[in-house]
Amino acid sequence: MLVERGIQVMNFEVVGGAYAIASNYLRKSGAIADIQVTDERLLAIIVKLFRRGEFNRIRLANRAIATFEAGALA
Repeated sequence: MLVERGIQVMNFEVVGGAYAIASNYLRKSGAIADIQVTDERLLAIIVKLFRRGEFNRIRLANRAIATFEAGALA
């Protein structure tokens, strides 16, 4: 599903899929708490990477994981 936000259009299936992959990995590795609450920092990283042009959900998840583990905010 595409949703228009201002000028940009965001594909929530790609962002949601990337978040699911990344959060699952980070929960299993112990980097984030094992609770069912959205990690805002991880989501912000994924959205920034998506807005920069990364549309492949697996590549997006991998880059978000690397950025999250490095402690950066994309």
